[in-house]
Amino acid sequence: MDIASLHDLSATGSIPPELLARTEADLSAFTEKVGPIIAAVRAEGDVALQRFARAFDGVNVPEMSLRATPAEFDAAMDQLPAGVIAALEHAIDNIRRFHAAQKPEDLWFKEVEPGVWAGDRHVPIDSVACYVPRGKGSFPSVVNMTAIPGVVAGVPRLVIVTPPGPNGTVDAGTLVAARLIGITEVYKCGGAQGVAAVAYGTQTVPRCLKIVGPGSPWVVAAKRLLADVIDPGVPAGPSESIILADATANGELAALDLIIESEHGPDSSAFLVTPSRQLADTARVALQRLWQQMEPGRAAFSRAVLAGPHGGIVLTRDFDHAIAFANAYAPEHMEILAADPMAVLGRIRNAGEVLLGPNTPISLGNYVLGPNAVLPTGGRARTASPLSVFDYMKRMSVAYVTADGYPRVAPDAERLARYEGFDGHARAVSALRDPLLPRPAGAQ
Repeated sequence: MDIASLHDLSATGSIPPELLARTEADLSAFTEKVGPIIAAVRAEGDVALQRFARAFDGVNVPEMSLRATPAEFDAAMDQLPAGVIAALEHAIDNIRRFHAAQKPEDLWFKEVEPGVWAGDRHVPIDSVACYVPRGKGSFPSVVNMTAIPGVVAGVPRLVIVTPPGPNGTVDAGTLVAARLIGITEVYKCGGAQGVAAVAYGTQTVPRCLKIVGPGSPWVVAAKRLLADVIDPGVPAGPSESIILADATANGELAALDLIIESEHGPDSSAFLVTPSRQLADTARVALQRLWQQMEPGRAAFSRAVLAGPHGGIVLTRDFDHAIAFANAYAPEHMEILAADPMAVLGRIRNAGEVLLGPNTPISLGNYVLGPNAVLPTGGRARTASPLSVFDYMKRMSVAYVTADGYPRVAPDAERLARYEGFDGHARAVSALRDPLLPRPAGAQ
């Protein structure tokens, strides 16, 4: 019987590099296979998408069905239970409120010195594709997290690409979420071929400037290969989490939450990090019982992760060591179970999101709290941030200098330009400019 791995670091206080590794660290095997897929989509367009749908998804998607039709949206609304639709509406409302509060003002100006104004103007990106995975489940929550900030930002063209399911259909929850948010373009192409489709465009799928959303190693590899063609967005790969627990935490509750991200698939990573051996032992026993109570497929995914090298329980020397491990790991999701989680938060430097206390499990963050659940993976939380309204906008610097302000800044600009050897720069702000400037009204 599988039992969660126990990585005992209590004697040395070290952090073994192999525990920080992710399944997506080496994508060379995927990159080799993804290259020909990308080339085929670029050359053949829809024909290649149909062929790959048969080969990889096991379905026949005729050319005219690559885009979900209004009738398919209607059927999805009829098919989805009313309670699920209400839950989606609840989540959409919270997520929209959060991102609306996050949205920057369209234009700001600050007078940095008299007569010299500088600021930023924010404008939406013209087109963005939202990638919604399907291989190990259905994810209308990803529709919410990827599409809503784009709508709030004002992106003129937002589209969804997602792998086709049985009979060439799109998951009903995905279509309902899209309709509730206001997205009308949903295309049936996933994996590397879906990324290539929006990177180059096909006869049916539009070319987009950016793609956002999580995906398998195939998707991650395709994004990397196409990074010069389409902006790959937040690096969101296989799911990962750390449950950071001190000795006051409940071991059974910690085990319950450790399962959350581990059930996504065998390529996930999930650790309970604690200095308490008693809590670790309690959690390992609880996991056995919880796996027996779960749906078998998801239980198998969780076992594979938590009994393998990329998951389980990390026993640390003390809580300082536990925090150090968490910061070194830089997880996608971090949940803090401690006597004073807010005090611990001040010591966390690297995490995609931080969920505080036993009433804030990762599940709530994934669905209904409002902050975006598309988060940097693979340790990139050391430098990257969660998906946000900013990812759907670009910022341009704006400056304005008045007639009174110009003499304050021009001489120093000329001096610096001459020091750097740029004669044209210097001459443009030299005395040559003075007689060419418009004179203020009434000036002699």
